Order: sequence, then structure tokens, then C-alpha cells
Amino acid sequence: MSHLDVEPLNAGFGALIKGLDLTTELSDEDVEAIREAIDTYSLLCFPEQPMTDEAHLAFTRRLGEPEAEHVTLGKTGKVVWFGTVGNVADDGSRQDSAHVRTRYQRGNEMWHSDSSFRRLPSFVSITHAYEVPGEGGGTCFASMRNAYAGLPADVQATIDPLHVIHDYVFSRSQVAPVDPAHAASLPPIEHRLVRKNPRNGLKSYYVGSHARSIVGWSGIESRRLLDDLLRRATAPEDTYTHRWRAGDTVIWDNRCLLHRGAGYDADRWRRRMRQTRVAGAGPTLEEP
Repeated sequence: MSHLDVEPLNAGFGALIKGLDLTTELSDEDVEAIREAIDTYSLLCFPEQPMTDEAHLAFTRRLGEPEAEHVTLGKTGKVVWFGTVGNVADDGSRQDSAHVRTRYQRGNEMWHSDSSFRRLPSFVSITHAYEVPGEGGGTCFASMRNAYAGLPADVQATIDPLHVIHDYVFSRSQVAPVDPAHAASLPPIEHRLVRKNPRNGLKSYYVGSHARSIVGWSGIESRRLLDDLLRRATAPEDTYTHRWRAGDTVIWDNRCLLHRGAGYDADRWRRRMRQTRVAGAGPTLEEP
């Protein structure tokens, strides 16, 4: 990682990396350095990237197996690798705040980890900003790794062996109806509550809006613990808000980061980002 130009984004996590064009054919050394930076900083921003969908997908494949976008897959059975974040349709038109897709995306304003509702959850999300609002539209990030490290030892010991049910319909139906076929494609899934980074051994807990309940616990007990862990991780003084600029490519580690959209006026501004995800190495229950 020594040959990367790395500048910390804040005190707790995150790094700005300059001087590397992700749209070129990267060397194996570059890719390994990026992987190491992901494990170290959790969140990486590469500014002023001349990105295209083709280059975006090629870079995604260098980090691992692309993850099929779950909405299209669930509704139609068709595999596509990209999701569009924002209110700009494929034909370039702006969708206002009343549009069903805009309302559906408000679910992204809840703290979550991408694809935690899948048996094979995401390793990283890779998002490139093409159009950004003049006001709002940032993305807030919080570290479950830092939050775990700050827990009292007895709380760590309590949560280390626990398993959690993650449920997409549980979380997203709070903001908009979920298509029945989409819902059927994503049954509730069990994950470890505490995960460990395979490179550096650092532990993180794994919660967010999709985390529904603790296996073997009552609903009241489950919510008390899950809500407390979420509150600890997302204390305002411990979060980082990324103010997007057109040309930013941002990678974040879904194994240990939570994120949420900060909201923007879809009736006034355009926001268009393209996102891919890299699938995780395996189910969390099989992690050492």
C-alpha cells in the first residue's frame, strides 16, 4: 500500500486516494494495495475518475465476483450488475419526489449494510457519482469495527456467539411496499452478529435496518440489543458524511461499515450514481 497516495478522511476511518486511474488496466500490485487499503480504512474515495459502466464493471471484477443487483433479479429473474442510485432514469429524465422509485429509495436513508439480507452478503460496494445535487445528497458512514472496539469486555463476550436474522422485507416495507416476487426471492437469513476481518483479525458487529431479531431471544430483548448497538455505532461524533462530487468513485466495506443517504430535494435536483457490489467470500456462518 506504500505506493498509494493516501490521505485520511477523518480520525476514525476512511481514506482519500489520489493519483490512481481506476479505468486503466491496473497491475496486480495496485489491486492488492487497494484490497489492503479496504481492510485498513474501510472506506476509499478516488476523486476525478473518468468512469464508464464498462470500466466500472472491469474494475469490480478485479476485486472479486460481481453481485447481481437484487431488485431486478427478484422481480424479473434477470441478472444485471448495476444499480442506479438517485432520481435520474435511464432515459435521462428526472423523477420527482412523488415517483414510486424515488419513494422506494428513501429506504436507503436508514442505516444499513448492503445485501446483509443475502446468504452471501456483499464484500464491498463501488459507487461512481455522475450527477450530484447542489444541496444535500451526501452519504453518511459509521464504523461497526470502531464501535465493537469501544464496547465493554463483558458486552463483547455476550454478543460474540450470537446470530441475527436479517430480513429485507422487514426493513424496506417500512418505507414502501415490496414487490411480491422480489420479497419471495429474499427470505430472512441468519448471520453472525460479530464478524472478523480475515486479513487483520479486527472484529466488527453486524447490524443495521435489515437486522430483525437475535436467534433464541425474544422480540423485546432483540430490539433492545440491536437498537443499542446501532445507536453506539452511529453516534454523530463517530460518523463521516461524504459530500459527493461528480467524478468520485467510492468503495466501502459492507462487512464493517453502515451507511445511509442524507436525503435531498428530488423536485429540485438531479442525482445519478451507478453502483456495483462485490460478493462476499462465503456465508457469515462459515467464517472462522
